[in-house]
Amino acid sequence: MIYRQFQDIKLSGLGLGMMRLPVVDGDDARVDEAASAEMIDYAYKNGINYFDTAWGYHNGNSEITAGKFLSKYPRESYYLATKFPGYDNSNMPKVKEIFEEQLKKCRTEYFDFYLFHNVYEGNIDDYLNPEFGIFDYLMEQKKNGRIRHLGFSAHGSVEVIKRFLAAYGEHMEFCQLQLNYMDWHFQEAEAKYHLMKEHGIPVWVMEPLRGGKLAAASEMKEKALREMRPDETIPAWAFRFLQSLPEVTMVLSGMSNMDQLKANIETYAEDKPLSKTEFDKLIEIADEEIKQGGLPCTACHYCTAHCPKELPIPELIALYNEHKITGGGFIAPMAVGSMKPEKRPANCIGCRSCEQVCPQQIKISEMMTDFTAMIGM
Repeated sequence: MIYRQFQDIKLSGLGLGMMRLPVVDGDDARVDEAASAEMIDYAYKNGINYFDTAWGYHNGNSEITAGKFLSKYPRESYYLATKFPGYDNSNMPKVKEIFEEQLKKCRTEYFDFYLFHNVYEGNIDDYLNPEFGIFDYLMEQKKNGRIRHLGFSAHGSVEVIKRFLAAYGEHMEFCQLQLNYMDWHFQEAEAKYHLMKEHGIPVWVMEPLRGGKLAAASEMKEKALREMRPDETIPAWAFRFLQSLPEVTMVLSGMSNMDQLKANIETYAEDKPLSKTEFDKLIEIADEEIKQGGLPCTACHYCTAHCPKELPIPELIALYNEHKITGGGFIAPMAVGSMKPEKRPANCIGCRSCEQVCPQQIKISEMMTDFTAMIGM
């Protein structure tokens, strides 16, 4: 396992993200505890010492899973991260209540790393509002030793992040960004990365494989990559890209099964950063793919908890992208046709509740209307 220096501690270069743990019968809220325990144990015994959870992951059950299975190891032997759930504005007045509950759920007396979760356009004003007392409370917990390192994650624009940094930047020890070669230009990841560099803030990476989308490749893309590195796997390219960025300290991957975990640990047995030629070619390939269209959903499932019609939004967006990028075909209509009628895009009522919590700021209601018009369901 590669290790990175962060202040006075060594962190595994790869961290276990606990947003996509194995689940039962495809239900995101039902964590498969036996499979998750096996994965956590394997990760721990094979050098991963950073575990990342959050209040909203798996409908609140990720923190419980983290607490249940990490607590059997010596507390000083691993680093635990969680977040204040400001992606949902209704949580803003509840920072103390939520923090205390998180400690109980995670079975710990302190968090090694704690984050303002998902700074973006929809919550920046509330995060900066002193009436909620979020910053003051978290700084107090840090002073009391119940937070060792304080940082933030962000899906917002560069300008939003600049506002956050102007207010709290001197106190932020790390920043978690959606960073991968597909989003280097598409989601302004390059500009955000360099902004952190300017502020001297180490970068934590989320969505290195963009919700699993970078784990596979088209025939043309695979051919181009294998010409440069014949023995490199397709998923490994995403990690080698990140190993090429000096400001990146931690890479979090939400691995859903043991095969993914083992493969990623094997990749992180060594540093193999890209040459400039390889780096530039990879970005060129990504930019070309983006031109084909598609929406940047990472299947985080925040939206589904806020949909009054309980639509499987990430699944519908994936099918929408498939239909749009491929120019039609039978796959999306067939898949939607196999769904229960009440789960199809035509049932969207356009309330936009899902859009209020979407980290990618996708216009989901507009997508549903467009998709319905495309396939007639």
